[in-house]
Amino acid sequence: MVESKQQWKAWLYLAPAIVLLLIFTVWPIINTVSMAFLEGYSGLTKAGGDVTFKIGLGNFIHVVGHPDFLQAMKNTILLCLITVPVSTILALLIAVALNAIGPLRKALQTIFFLPYVTNSIAIGMVFAAMFNVIGSIGTRRPVIVSYGIVNDIIRLISGNSDPKNFINFINTGSSYEMNMLVMVIYIVWNALPFKILVLLGGLQSINKQYYDAAKVDSAPRWRVLTRITVPLLSPMIAYVVITGFIGGFKEYTSIVGIFGENMGPVHDAGRLNTMVGLIYDSLELDNQGGASAAALILFGIILVVTLINLQVSKKRVHY
Repeated sequence: MVESKQQWKAWLYLAPAIVLLLIFTVWPIINTVSMAFLEGYSGLTKAGGDVTFKIGLGNFIHVVGHPDFLQAMKNTILLCLITVPVSTILALLIAVALNAIGPLRKALQTIFFLPYVTNSIAIGMVFAAMFNVIGSIGTRRPVIVSYGIVNDIIRLISGNSDPKNFINFINTGSSYEMNMLVMVIYIVWNALPFKILVLLGGLQSINKQYYDAAKVDSAPRWRVLTRITVPLLSPMIAYVVITGFIGGFKEYTSIVGIFGENMGPVHDAGRLNTMVGLIYDSLELDNQGGASAAALILFGIILVVTLINLQVSKKRVHY
């Protein structure tokens, strides 16, 4: 406890951080909420002197009635519901395997963590090159120039010469399912490093006496995993699940990295758009009010999902 006579020093040390938080965190949040309820708000018109904006729910109605709103919601929810459980289970299995490895543990940890510190756009472009089929342009019947690494591997294993149209091919449109498959693979792969790191740290803090007792009882490995590891690791699992859903609802950069700014194949622009994509679309149209309303809607969805996860965690998590 800081003595009352010395509290001014503590506030003096905290002042720079508090000022920065107020300017770059608190004020933008307040400004976003206020702009969301100003119908037709535009920074350009305000800068020109027009401040006669009507207060109401028009921005929210406009966002919900947007032609791409339902598709963006569908894409966002699908990506969350598929990638979060899959990445969490894979991260748990990999973390358990890494915890059992001795000499190469540090090296493998570094390898698995590399995607987490790499730019998402750059990785997305690499994935696009791996899955895309490149054909010649300007001919009625396009000639395939490159099948992509993934198609080369599939052809090598199966012997099938027809390439899978994962992303896009000249004069043909790739399917929605194939596009989602590529995105799921990318998001799961990109989410693994952080989850592995958290779960591995939790595994190393578990008391070894539990595993020694299981060895004495000759318990099989799957029972040790389900009856000892998972319950004792449940706080970390709950944490990575909650943060995974929060990150999943904010998915945007990876889709842009793979499919470009249109967030979809050239024949169907915007097909993989997300809620964050709708926010950027509104900003490009100088509709800050609509962007703020979309941001608040996304915040509300994330808040509800987080509260549901917290309620489930109270019953499933063992501290």
